[in-house]
Amino acid sequence: MALLRGSTRGMAVVKVIVLARFLSPSQFGLYGIAILVLGLLEILTETGVNVVLIQEEGKTDEYISTAWVVSILRGIIVFLLILALAPFIASFFSSPTAINLIRLASLIPLVRGFINPSIVKFQKELKFNKEFWFRSSIFLVDVTFAILLGILTHSEYALIWGMLAAALTEVALSFIVVKPIPSLKLEGEKFKKVVARGKWITFAGIFEYLFQHLDDIVVGRILGTASLGLYQQAYRVSTLPISEVGEVFNKVTFPTYTKISEDKERLKKAFLKVTFVISLLVIPFGLVLFFFAKEVVLILLGESWLEASEVLKVLAVFGIVKAISNSAYPLFLSAKRQEIITVITLVGIIALAIPLIPLINKFGIVGAGYATIIGALAGIPIGIYYLLKVFKRNVIIQK
Repeated sequence: MALLRGSTRGMAVVKVIVLARFLSPSQFGLYGIAILVLGLLEILTETGVNVVLIQEEGKTDEYISTAWVVSILRGIIVFLLILALAPFIASFFSSPTAINLIRLASLIPLVRGFINPSIVKFQKELKFNKEFWFRSSIFLVDVTFAILLGILTHSEYALIWGMLAAALTEVALSFIVVKPIPSLKLEGEKFKKVVARGKWITFAGIFEYLFQHLDDIVVGRILGTASLGLYQQAYRVSTLPISEVGEVFNKVTFPTYTKISEDKERLKKAFLKVTFVISLLVIPFGLVLFFFAKEVVLILLGESWLEASEVLKVLAVFGIVKAISNSAYPLFLSAKRQEIITVITLVGIIALAIPLIPLINKFGIVGAGYATIIGALAGIPIGIYYLLKVFKRNVIIQK
């Protein structure tokens, strides 16, 4: 799975680097608006399809048809919502040119609704090799289409067409590489179970979405598409490599912490060692971005993106803080205290939201970067408090 993440993230970086030479910050900002809308509506209409299919022991095939119908219905709902809301969204961001781009993006969830849910078997049955090739092939289609169309047309539509081509490819492959094939059959009890699981996924997803994208929404609203494009690209360049290091460590350490969760001293030593190693990796990289921001922007994005260099410095600091503070999350999960992570995220959202507008009004996109640092720092005291409880006694683990 680490290889899959690495390859897809690598292709995403290549796509950004290449297209930054052909598209302007304003064009990337228009694309950013479409993706913000798409992401929010997909979270608000999230179902428990994959969760149910993975959790139901030995019953995957029984749920496939119902899961497929639910996915199709969800895709149609998101499609219609985006079509209806496109003019209002464009007006919110003061960007009338975004309307048609948003409408084109509405086709993506409609198409993806027809994906065969049986592909979840790759995860459930731990067939990571097949999962790798399946996902990598889809992502390669996205990157290839987007880059070729971007070079030929110099249009932001290339990015959406790439995603649409990838969605069509995913639907086709899902019916070729895995069985069974679903049918248009909806069973009442199974439908209720799928929807019930989806409620909790939606709740958690909204929190995560707001923490990840509230700054994007406010930047786009106040400063416009060009500033949004600059900010989002700076965010990707500064946080992607740093966050990837943390994510890989988090996935590896979670099962390890779970095994030793009863041995407090050993757990503490393991956590401190992992946090030290993460710090050792992310701090030097963050410092390079901070001190050589202008050079990094010139090399990766080109001269037209130089305005992003100042916010890149600030976001490099955010990336370091976030990667190190997130190292506690696997430990909380091993202690079966997922709600601690939710509380930290909620505190982060509030701390991000309160100063966000004043800072943007005063400092522009750099102010948005300052707000992300405040949001990341705000949850640290809560994290430290619960870490001390974990290391002090087993009560929190045995709850």
